[in-house]
Amino acid sequence: EHLRDSEVAAEYLSEALEDGDTATVLMALRNITEAQADGIAGLAARTHLGRESMYKTLSRTGNPKLSTFTKVLRGLGLKLKVERALAREKRV
Repeated sequence: EHLRDSEVAAEYLSEALEDGDTATVLMALRNITEAQADGIAGLAARTHLGRESMYKTLSRTGNPKLSTFTKVLRGLGLKLKVERALAREKRV
């Protein structure tokens, strides 16, 4: 239930994105979705995507288009933000 809080959900998803693993990101999105009162069916309705398609998209083997990914984020009240990566090593 703590993932119903948009700030907690945003932080959780940000950590998954930092990991860089697609399956981790999709499972984080699924966990956030399932924590919502209306679950996957509600997200499917809000995004105008089919329920079965939503289950596929939010699986470990999902491979959503960027447009689908952003619809899912908006449906959850989230958005994607890009930041400059910090250099791991100082260039000479």
